[in-house]
Amino acid sequence: MAAKARFVGVTDVPPLYAIAEPVFPLRALAVAVSRAPLGGAREALMATLVAARLAAVATGPDALHEVLRADRATAARHWLGALSLPAGLRAALAQLLDATVGGDRRTLEAALVNVTEATAPHLDRKSRSELDRLARQVGSVAR
Repeated sequence: MAAKARFVGVTDVPPLYAIAEPVFPLRALAVAVSRAPLGGAREALMATLVAARLAAVATGPDALHEVLRADRATAARHWLGALSLPAGLRAALAQLLDATVGGDRRTLEAALVNVTEATAPHLDRKSRSELDRLARQVGSVAR
């Protein structure tokens, strides 16, 4: 007689000592960057991804220190200078980078909305949704 194999005591709850798996907040936008053709669309999406990642850590309980945000924004500005971006998008990204340093949630939310609108022709539905959700989250964070 063959014995039947059984799982006993399997749960979906991780052990207390387990390390939480990090979650990348802009997965769909990163996929959109990887699928975009070389040139203007990819550069616009990549610049948006970099600025949005800075915005994600500008407010809230996990916010980076202001000095770190300023250093990262300065580095991002230098990098953006090497890209071929439309003037409207470049201005919106510069405004967003400035807003990440200040950390004012309303200014940051408005800047994210401006960048989303400027990048809209290159965004798919999922990446647009991620940017909209990030803007709402940044705007609702209580300091």
